[in-house]
Order: sequence, then structure tokens, then C-alpha cells
Amino acid sequence: MGVALKAAPGEQEALVQSDPERFYVPAYVGPRGWVGVRLDLPTVDWTELTELITDAYRLQAPRTLVARLDD
Repeated sequence: MGVALKAAPGEQEALVQSDPERFYVPAYVGPRGWVGVRLDLPTVDWTELTELITDAYRLQAPRTLVARLDD
């Protein structure tokens, strides 16, 4: 089980190379730079996952909604 998140340019490759057991290139959206994060491993770094989700949201959401995060 995992989750696919939009990644900044170059981040997908860096994450997959740093830990291919946790990170992967997901089908369909992987070629567009999205990164997969496995959630079925014994240890999930929830703090890191929270940061990745927040970063992905900032990349994908409309600017008006992203601005609300900074308020």
C-alpha cells in the first residue's frame, strides 16, 4: 500500500535513489514526476510523509489555497 504525491523537479529521482524500498515511481503519474511512498513497511516516517504531502499540495493546489497555509 502506498500513496502517490506530486514532487518538485528532481525530487522524485533523489527520493527513489536515496531509499528505493520506501520510494518508487508510480504507474501512470510517475513519468510526470510524481513519487510513490510505501505505507506498508514496518516503520513509516510520519513526519517526513507529512512534509511530502504538504509540499505536494503546495505544488498542485491553486495559489489562493496555498496562501491560506501561510496565514
